[in-house]
Amino acid sequence: MIQGLIYSIISAFAFGSMAILVKLGYNAGMSGGDMMQYRFTYAVLVLLVILVIKDRSLLRISRAGLGKCAFLGMGVYWLQTTCFVSALATIPASTTSLVLYGHPVAVTLLSALFLKMKIDRVVVFSLILTMTGCCLVFYDAFLREVNTIGLMYAIGAMATFSCYLVLVQVLLKNMKPLTATFYVMLFAAISFTISGDPSAWLHPSLDRIVIGLSLGVVPGVIAVTFLYIAIEKIGSAYACIFSSVEPVVTLAAAAIFLKENVVLLQIGGAVLIIAGIVIPNARVLMMKRKLLNI
Repeated sequence: MIQGLIYSIISAFAFGSMAILVKLGYNAGMSGGDMMQYRFTYAVLVLLVILVIKDRSLLRISRAGLGKCAFLGMGVYWLQTTCFVSALATIPASTTSLVLYGHPVAVTLLSALFLKMKIDRVVVFSLILTMTGCCLVFYDAFLREVNTIGLMYAIGAMATFSCYLVLVQVLLKNMKPLTATFYVMLFAAISFTISGDPSAWLHPSLDRIVIGLSLGVVPGVIAVTFLYIAIEKIGSAYACIFSSVEPVVTLAAAAIFLKENVVLLQIGGAVLIIAGIVIPNARVLMMKRKLLNI
């Protein structure tokens, strides 16, 4: 459980940077499609270098595995990411993150329904804490001007991301995380290149390269790889609960880079989120200690 916690938090920190980087990309005149095209292409190239140096056998994949990665990368991941960047084009980063972070509840319910995960009182309490914390962290988001279409995109991102996390646990169960990350990213890069503007590569600039590479490495390679490892270790529902630190990261980054105000109530929300992460993990540690003492 401890390893899963650590991997989930690393992934959350990396994913938490995405909303900020996308906003900076929009400010630099990039389109959402261009950013995701750069993000996934750079991620694939970085991963390819890592796999060639680390272990070329990780590039081997069965036809069935390739089909599963194609479905996730060209279908589910493409839809979720498109909704997410479209939401960021019209509503604040904090609002988008708030809506997206309805997914721990959705994933837990889907896991209970389809994966027979047992939901006990500790899990329910942890979910209540994390979701309440998210609401407090972004309590003023909906007091701002919220574009209805942008809000619908954010809801779509939350729904598809919830399904995506459960599907990762089911479809990629016996696949090595780095292999799965590479091929899902590869198919996502193909889908965004086809649906976007391939000629964007003909007009490079320093801003495009820096933002694209940052998107590819941080909320790309690092975030997705550690998320897959976390899901492999502890399952999608616990990975979601532990990764709820992500909106705290987004809040801090938004305050620093986007000059958004942070108030005391939002800090209190961050404390609740961290409590929601600690409680189920502390319970597991106590159970292990009891077993060792028997």
